[in-house]
Amino acid sequence: MTSTTEQLSATTLLRFATAGSVDDGKSTLVGRLLHDSKSVLEDQLEAVERVSADRGQDAPDLALLTDGLRAEREQGITIDVAYRYFATARRRFILADTPGHVQYTRNMVTGASTAELAVVLVDARNGVVEQTRRHAAVAALLRVPHVVLAVNKMDLVDYQESVFAAIAEEFTTYASELGVPEITAIPISALAGDNVVEPSANMDWYGGPTVLEHLETVPVSHDLTACPARFPVQYVIRPQTAEHPDYRGYAGQIASGVLRVGEAVTVLPSGKSSVIEGIDALGEPVDIAWAPQSVTLRLADDIDISRGDLIVPAGSAPAVTQDVEATVCHVADQPLAVGARVLLKHTTRTVKAIVKDIPSKLTLDDLSQHPDPGQLVANDIGRVVVRTAEPLALDAYADSRRTGSFLLIDPADGTTLAAGMAGESFASKAETASVQDEEGWDF
Repeated sequence: MTSTTEQLSATTLLRFATAGSVDDGKSTLVGRLLHDSKSVLEDQLEAVERVSADRGQDAPDLALLTDGLRAEREQGITIDVAYRYFATARRRFILADTPGHVQYTRNMVTGASTAELAVVLVDARNGVVEQTRRHAAVAALLRVPHVVLAVNKMDLVDYQESVFAAIAEEFTTYASELGVPEITAIPISALAGDNVVEPSANMDWYGGPTVLEHLETVPVSHDLTACPARFPVQYVIRPQTAEHPDYRGYAGQIASGVLRVGEAVTVLPSGKSSVIEGIDALGEPVDIAWAPQSVTLRLADDIDISRGDLIVPAGSAPAVTQDVEATVCHVADQPLAVGARVLLKHTTRTVKAIVKDIPSKLTLDDLSQHPDPGQLVANDIGRVVVRTAEPLALDAYADSRRTGSFLLIDPADGTTLAAGMAGESFASKAETASVQDEEGWDF
């Protein structure tokens, strides 16, 4: 008999995020997904039923399954990113439940940054509102490949097809203009359970999948092996023992692509070349390794390589630059101003940098650019130009979410200031990169 562990290991993993305006029913939707997919422990359900009864509610308030913090329960809102893990027979899921308030835009960026799919909720009575457009823009900025528009509370508009169709058309038009590659609209009632896990008997005009069915069957497009190979060096291994007197290995996790023994590689930012002489995985030599495996590479030549260097195939090296142009979401409470000295962390490499310019700030309501804001404050999304003290090998974020992203950090206390995405903002624009000479901290 096949064990549960063996069954799960044979299924794929989907990371997805939920977003919606306040009171769109997001927590109820997540609770309904967990409840109807039998992913809730009995004692959890009993606790929810007890609290719901104490409040005088006839049915269990499934939102309580997700609003875990006391402050959230008391206010009836979600105020932080909560990660939920559940599984069905067809797929495993990691769900990032993100807040709906405008002041928590940075939390949605955190939750959606690793997601392959985003579920954007809309209240059928209100239609597409400013926060809906904001969430669609964030999903587009983060290059989330699949977006689901869940038109919730259809029971409160008498399950009218015309209401759903109008909202779906408006949202799809807007999101498509942003470059979102795939949009699926589903009419639901999270409270009643319509089209969440089970098909609705109240909307026979809808012939598409339920939310769970779509989550189970959407193609998982995070095939990291399809991208050019990128290997950030995390640690240099030199045992210098009698058994291994000359062993020199470079350990790390393959960020993308496939590496093979005998392959010609380039080490960045130095530009030195060599050949992969050996690959060790779990202590055993292998001929091939792929993302996201953690391995140790051995090269044929004795090259000066240290933590933060990037090993890439000789024919597909990213541009090396000291001038980073990017879109950033500012996540700290303290502002980010022109002239600020920061640390830039890219994969395993951390370098000193200065914010040379903040050309514009994005107004997510209408996607207009506010020129020369001078600084970015919490939840702002803007364009920045950062000059680094040492060369960096960055991919465009559009090409690789792993090696095209970075963090800006306060050198004084280690606080994360901003999350950055190298290259142009939205998918419809061309990607650019530049190369400059190396300089020191005071530049």
